[in-house]
Amino acid sequence: MAWQKLLEIDARLTQQVRVAERPGWLRNLAIFFAHSGDSWFWLLALGLVWLLGNAEWKSKAITFAAAMIIAAAFVFTIKFSVRRQRPKGEWGSIYRNTDPHSFPSGHATRAALLAVLAIGLGPPWLAVGLGIWAPLVILARVGMGVHYLTDVVAGAVLGVLLGIAGLFLL
Repeated sequence: MAWQKLLEIDARLTQQVRVAERPGWLRNLAIFFAHSGDSWFWLLALGLVWLLGNAEWKSKAITFAAAMIIAAAFVFTIKFSVRRQRPKGEWGSIYRNTDPHSFPSGHATRAALLAVLAIGLGPPWLAVGLGIWAPLVILARVGMGVHYLTDVVAGAVLGVLLGIAGLFLL
């Protein structure tokens, strides 16, 4: 009973944040940030950093990519154990078709993980940039209707924990 009540509150709060059905600049901004956390984008960017960077940046690119792959394994294990369906909606069909499960958010996990790694390993400009970017990605995933608030909170917590663990292991 309490669990059902929590899910109802989660759905209600999620609906209040949602901008997917509201045309305008806020929706366009949310679309940009929602996509900017895609794994293919980050793996491509890290591949370019590895290809074009010096030895220090090559090492960082490998570390970030390996951490993303490990985080994805955690996310998918949890997603296929919990099997929570994504919120109903039209936007994000690529996400809905390739991964119908929403808990936890892989984008939130990845964004938080990258921000933590940037704080621990990167230059200050990267730490600040990803520190600002990560919450925007996390909020945009809810705003565009592909996640509930609890999905992104759980994903962000997982990303922070994995990022801290990764920093301790390095």
